[in-house]
Order: sequence, then structure tokens, then C-alpha cells
Amino acid sequence: MNYRKPLALAVLVLGLALPALAQAKASLPEFADLAANAGQAVVNISAVKTAPATNPLQEFLKNQPNSPFREFFDQFLGNMPNQPRKMNSLGSGFVISADGYVATNNHVVAEADQVTVKLQENGKEYPAKIIGRDPETDLALLKIEAGHSLPVLSFGDSEAVRVGEWVMAIGNPFGLGHTVTAGIVSAKGRIIGQGPFDNFIQTDASINPGNSGGPLIDLDGRVIGINSAIIASGQGIGFAIPSNMAAKILEQLKSGKAPKRGWLGVTIQGVDENTAKALGLPEAKGALVSATSPGDPADKAGIRAGDVILKVDNTVVDDSATLLRLIAGLQPGAKVTLTIWRQGKETTRKVVLEERGASIAALERQERGATPPAKEQTAEEIGVAVRQISPQEARALGLDKPVGLVVTGVQEGSPAAQSDVRPGDVVLEANQNPVNNVAEFQKIVREDGKKRGVVMLLLKRQGRNIFRTIPLD
Repeated sequence: MNYRKPLALAVLVLGLALPALAQAKASLPEFADLAANAGQAVVNISAVKTAPATNPLQEFLKNQPNSPFREFFDQFLGNMPNQPRKMNSLGSGFVISADGYVATNNHVVAEADQVTVKLQENGKEYPAKIIGRDPETDLALLKIEAGHSLPVLSFGDSEAVRVGEWVMAIGNPFGLGHTVTAGIVSAKGRIIGQGPFDNFIQTDASINPGNSGGPLIDLDGRVIGINSAIIASGQGIGFAIPSNMAAKILEQLKSGKAPKRGWLGVTIQGVDENTAKALGLPEAKGALVSATSPGDPADKAGIRAGDVILKVDNTVVDDSATLLRLIAGLQPGAKVTLTIWRQGKETTRKVVLEERGASIAALERQERGATPPAKEQTAEEIGVAVRQISPQEARALGLDKPVGLVVTGVQEGSPAAQSDVRPGDVVLEANQNPVNNVAEFQKIVREDGKKRGVVMLLLKRQGRNIFRTIPLD
């Protein structure tokens, strides 16, 4: 038998495979130099917080006034002093200026009595002063006095980063200082419920407790994100604050001022396919205005409920979260042009922003009152029972005057129920037409609703305006 042919074939295949493997290896990034250079500016942060002292047994007895052991334990524990407890937490950070300014997360140093920063270059620890914190973006700025110039990391452009690009994280996970991990950018613009300005970069570079505040670095050694959050039940899912947002906030903190953000004065929600269909929008994008706050910038500019904000200046508004970030990223007093969709066409409004502050919840109110009986009628196509509102109950429903129709019942399994219309809601508009009597409402549902295939209701619920879109297919 001839064994030479299989052997020759194996050698040939191996000969073809080796160059391919070499080429694949050559195309992978090298992280050693990057880790050595960038790592010099990454620091370990430890924070000490004083927690109020509690005695679990005393706390238990407070809620057990009739316990047969109460008198006994009061005698021995009643005057026992509770000592406050010291809690230690670990995190990461990085130097952003040679004179000792350090960026990190707010949650790493919040409520800390003492903060210590440990440098990699000499292993020394330095007491740190908290220059400023911004809980809404989870950013904080520290300052240390090292007595010499420090290596720094500079910020890159997080907007220019593409999904799939290689990145490296350096931090202090579980107290294991200066741990380096690598991966790619998994996604951008993630909203994870951490705050009002969520816009996280997602990465599969390993992020663990203790990495918070550390840098996410591109292959050029620039910081494109600040590692901040993980999904505890997942692996390879970490989140970083984009550098473009972080750099602006840190610069404001460095000036000794609390971050100032623009304020428009609108209640907004997203636009889904059915809502876009009801409004005649070409695509389901933008932020739908459900209410404006009287006297605020949007109200002064003529923005009203039912408008869809499509652009801020020349920047497209994809959804309500995008609008919130864009406006908050501008300074009070900024003049912007809003492109809006109203009654089937685009128009513009010029707005002068004010400062976001404690008046955010000004639209929220809830009052109670008696509801007198009244005749109700049903819009069978969508499955709701409605009736007119009397002057006596208008105030209790959060209305300045008796307008609209109150929903008295929603049929189980009906289109209205599936679209989250609830008893007690007040119908102010249907397909952007005011409704003040049942006949108007039924006509809009049966005629215009049937024509469009959807009915979009503007509702007042617990003092706030919201939209609900009901398909009629």
C-alpha cells in the first residue's frame, strides 16, 4: 500500500494552514505596550464611609411592643450605646491632569469620610479631596497632591467609536489592582435604568466590582468610556459612560461648579409604529410631547401637546431619551431650533433653554374628590365606556376646567385595555382633535380612526398628560 500520498496531503494542508494562522495572529492587536503605557495613569481608590450604628435586636423589639421578652431585654440592652460602623469600598480611577486631578465614579466616593488614591508608578497612597460629584451621571472628580508631575490619560471621541472595535479596561476588580482585560465594543447608546441620561457603551471586556471609575481605552490609548456598571447575572456585559459626556461634566466639576443642564419644560414619550401611523409620520422616530409646563421654554416657544420633536438644531432625535440627553447637554440660555411634526407637516420653533432644576416635577400632581354619577356611553370599536365631566369633579381629576371625557370602564381584552387605557383616565383628544362630548369621540373613532387604522388618545392620568395609541385592525 502507498502511504506517501496521505502523508504528502497532510503536509500540504499543514503548509497552507500555517501561513493562515500566522496571518490571523498578525491581525490581532497587541495590548502589552498599551497596558504598560496607559496603566501608569490608572489608580486604585479606597473610600471609608461611616454607617449609622444599629442593634438588630433593639430594632426588632421596637416592632414587638407586646413581646414577653421586652422588659428583660430593655433592662440589659436599653442603655447600650450603638457604635457607628466603618465601611470600606474599593474602586478605580485615572489621572486626567498632571497636577493630580483624578476621574472616577460618584458611587465609588459618595458619602465617603476619607478617600485614598494609590498610584501605580510608585505604589504610594495619597489622601484625596473630593472636588465635585454629579450623581445624575455617576461621575466624580478627585484631587491629590503627589508633589510631582503625574502621567495622564486623555479623552477620545466616543461618538466616533464603532461597534466591534477593540478596547481595553484597566482597574481594581475585587481589590486586584491594575488588572487588564480586553474585548470589543458590543453596543452603543444602551439605556439600563441607571439615571436620566443613560447612554452607555457596552463592552465584553471583563468588568467586575472594583472596576468602577476605571478607563475603557481604545487602541490609540485614549479613554473612550468610564467603566461604571455590570449586569450581575451576566458575563461579558459591562457598561461605560461615554467620554464625550464625561469630559464635559468633569470640566464643570473642575471649575468648582455644579453641572448646569438645559431645561425645555416638556413631558415626553416615545413614538411607536401605531403612534407614527396615527400622526402620519414617515417613520417611528422623535419625542412625542404629551404636556408642556406653563411658563417654561417650550410653552413660550409655542410647543404644545401632540407635537413630535424631530431635531434639535441639526441633530436628529431618535427617541425621547435622545431628546433628554441633547437638551441636558446644552447650557441654560442656549438658543436652539426645534424641528417638530404638527398636523402632518414639519415646522420649526426657536427656544431659549432655562436651567434644569427642582421644577422637574412641576407637572406632577394628584388630587382627590367626589365623582357624581353621570350617564356613560361606550365606544365599542375600542372597548371603553366614557362620560362627560362635571364642573365639580374637574378639579379632582387634575383639570383646570371641565374638558374631555372620563373613562369609566375598559372592556377586558379590548384594544383599549391592550393599549393601557385605564378607568379614571380623562380623554382630552382623539387623533389630535379635542373631545368634549361622547358624540364627538364616537365619530372620530368610527370615521377618522377607521380611515387611519388607529386612534391616538391624549389622556390625563393623575395630573400628567400621556398618549396611548390603539390599533383598530
